[in-house]
Order: sequence, then C-alpha cells, then structure tokens
Amino acid sequence: MSSDQESIFSEYETETSQTSKLLRKFKETPFVPIGMAGFAMVVGYGLYRLKHRGNMKMSLHLIHMRVAAQGFVVGAITCGVLYSMFRDYMWKPKE
Repeated sequence: MSSDQESIFSEYETETSQTSKLLRKFKETPFVPIGMAGFAMVVGYGLYRLKHRGNMKMSLHLIHMRVAAQGFVVGAITCGVLYSMFRDYMWKPKE
C-alpha cells in the first residue's frame, strides 16, 4: 500500500467508527435491525424447541423454523419499505 492509501484509510477510520456507522444505519432504516433481531429470536426458539420436538421429524422441524425466520425478516423489510415510503411522501416538507 502506498502512503496515500494508508492516509485515506486511517482518515476514514478516525472519522467514522463502527459504532457510529451502525447507529446511523439504525436511524436510516429502523426495520432492518428489527428483522435481524426477529430472525435471531426465531433461530433461538427453534434451537430450544429442537430438544422438545417430540415425534416430529428433523427435516419438518427445520422447514418450519426456516419459514418462520424468513417470514419475520420479509415482514420487517416490508414494514420498513412502507415506513420509508410514508416518511418520504406523506411527511415530506412542503416546498
């Protein structure tokens, strides 16, 4: 790496930390972290229920958990898109 590239990267890292980038993203798109958290909760619940699934086949249990996790993420993304459309077009300041 040349010294120019090193100075650019170090300047970028000092201006924005990972935490500040993450907080900025949460403010811009609040439903993406909600979808990620819901996905993690469904996976955690699925792992818990895996032990107590009873007579259900493993493949059927995994399919149900996959569908539930995907459904939560798709629902959160849909809500986020609707929220951003509402924010951009309904709350748009009058020019």
